[in-house]
Amino acid sequence: MTATYTFDVFCTLDGFGSYDSSGDWGGYWGKQGPEFLSRRLAQYSVEQRLVLGASTFRDFVHFLGPGSAESLVDDPINTRMKHMPTTVVSSTLRGPLDWPDATLATGDAVDIVARLKEESTVPLRSHGSLSLNRALMAAGLVDRVQLTIFPVISGRTGTDPVFRGAADFDLELLDSRTLDGRTQELTYRPTLHA
Repeated sequence: MTATYTFDVFCTLDGFGSYDSSGDWGGYWGKQGPEFLSRRLAQYSVEQRLVLGASTFRDFVHFLGPGSAESLVDDPINTRMKHMPTTVVSSTLRGPLDWPDATLATGDAVDIVARLKEESTVPLRSHGSLSLNRALMAAGLVDRVQLTIFPVISGRTGTDPVFRGAADFDLELLDSRTLDGRTQELTYRPTLHA
């Protein structure tokens, strides 16, 4: 049996995964609430392996601090993410990685994640890592897309359209919930559209 792979991504209503430096939104676009934070901590408290691409890993190190330093962002969710077993898929990074329990995997991302799915005894989850996960979706390796939509439109400051350049997919809705009366979490099973 293969491990389940979840592509976990945050975005705005207009589909952006982040915003440029002129945006003054703050973390989570300033819309985090107690239900959202509790849900995130519960999702990341389950035993699983985090899979990150190089750019997202660099962002994590920048915002959370390297493994040898105290975290710049001190909250239970980010602390948990920093200490999860992590595979970093990259052709540009060189080891060893200054990050707790991180393994660097070089080579073809599709081959690496296919092997991880076969060998892992725990579910796999990737937060962000947009280009990595678009490629994995096209290869049929993503079992679930968990899309958390924050109640903002960032038309002027939005960067990184989440699905820019992605293949076409049919989506089966597996779960939906509203957190704090404003944030939508949608979980889909993607199937490449024929």
